[in-house]
Amino acid sequence: MSIHLEAKKGDIAPRVILPGDPLRAEYIAKRFLKDTVCYNRVRGMLGFTGTYNGVPVSVQGSGMGLPSLSIYVHELLHEYGVTSILRAGSCGALSEKLKPYDIVLAQSASTDSAMNRIRFSGMDFAPCADFGLLQSAFEVCNENGVIPYVGSVFSTDSFYHPVRDNWKLWAEYGTLAIEMESSALYTLCARHHVSSLSVLTVSDSLVTGESTSSIERERSFDRMAHICLETCTKTV
Repeated sequence: MSIHLEAKKGDIAPRVILPGDPLRAEYIAKRFLKDTVCYNRVRGMLGFTGTYNGVPVSVQGSGMGLPSLSIYVHELLHEYGVTSILRAGSCGALSEKLKPYDIVLAQSASTDSAMNRIRFSGMDFAPCADFGLLQSAFEVCNENGVIPYVGSVFSTDSFYHPVRDNWKLWAEYGTLAIEMESSALYTLCARHHVSSLSVLTVSDSLVTGESTSSIERERSFDRMAHICLETCTKTV
């Protein structure tokens, strides 16, 4: 048992799917896993363990933003011996070629957060995904007729940024999408030599203004969940 997770040793599987929304965690667990058990309700941040194709998998909500995700990832790594984490999240498109419901595999994650600069004494660290998971996820997409976008994303601390159109700078440098967690996930997992990858569904576009509803984001991202589960269970 840790501070924010009431699970006992052995309650959490080595492979974890990490959506930000705890209700999305519940949806994924009930929709895709068998023999599902809820191991965490602390602060409403739901966590479940079950099996997918006979392989134990946990699905844990992480909250919104780098600091919240960092709490849960830290405890998963330090207290429960997790060996791989796949974030199943939403993102905003920074390129007109991305449309709602498109899949993004985040190869790397830039950030405006100070968390890494504090960690690295003012220097810049370049967080990136585990290549094995990235390759497996790409193969899973191809096997299921999904054409993913692979590239960099931008993890921001500010959902409502005070500088209008600040995202355009990142778009100029080929950044595919904006979200709020991947940089912290990749950094923490790199420190502990744990595999990680963010599989993201485009929920809206900062370029065109297209968007999805909160209910759609919670319950309609089945392709992303399927890709995460297939990837984590085929990768040792």
